[in-house]
Amino acid sequence: MTDEVLTEQRDRTLLITLNRPEALNAINEALVVGLLAAVRRLDEDPGLTVAVLTGSGTRAFSAGMDLKAFSRGENMRRIYDFIRNGSTKPLIGAVEGLAFAGGLEVALTCDLLVAARGARFGIPEAKVGLFASAGGVLRLPSRVGYSTAMEMALTGDPILAEEAHERGLVARLCEPGEAMNVALELAERIGRNAPLSVSTSKQLIRATQGVTEAEYWALQQPFEDAIVASADAKEGPLAFAEKRPPRWTGA
Repeated sequence: MTDEVLTEQRDRTLLITLNRPEALNAINEALVVGLLAAVRRLDEDPGLTVAVLTGSGTRAFSAGMDLKAFSRGENMRRIYDFIRNGSTKPLIGAVEGLAFAGGLEVALTCDLLVAARGARFGIPEAKVGLFASAGGVLRLPSRVGYSTAMEMALTGDPILAEEAHERGLVARLCEPGEAMNVALELAERIGRNAPLSVSTSKQLIRATQGVTEAEYWALQQPFEDAIVASADAKEGPLAFAEKRPPRWTGA
């Protein structure tokens, strides 16, 4: 792990913090390395079910790529590894301030977003001769709708968290300064459930966007086989019958 990314385990939740507040949590090489390490820990640790990803401070979740670091020759290309693959377990983004350019594309990798009122989401790349090539133009239409995504991409202008919530990009709106707390509460609710069931549900919802019903059933089958054979699938009904909280093992 690097100083640019901090991690803290809270029960079955891993809190991941992008820690470059002086640079609005902009993406540099060290931050990429730290983020990938944090996600690897999330996926590999059976004691973790879910993660909350946030930015240090209240000014920004992330302002995108650090252009000064890029000009020094730092390699940020591995951020695509995170954006393309995410994690097998749920990620909840907690957004304060702004999530711009690559910062929004990192946020779009999260499965659920919590945002403070007044937070801003934008892909301003067209203003500097670029385009949102790290998933922004791919994922925004399904999250905010075709017209809003097109307007954001072509004008480069951001939308507020309130509109993002109305459009479905943001799952929970909260007061400024409360995004992390609300996200942690949501993560705690998720963490009560069977880890394999949570991970499977997340992966199938992600993977089945745009597939036919026949393709879906084929895609689901190996996941279903694994769940049915798991210890947690036996523990859940037994705990219900014995009127006690389940003791999940993630196996």
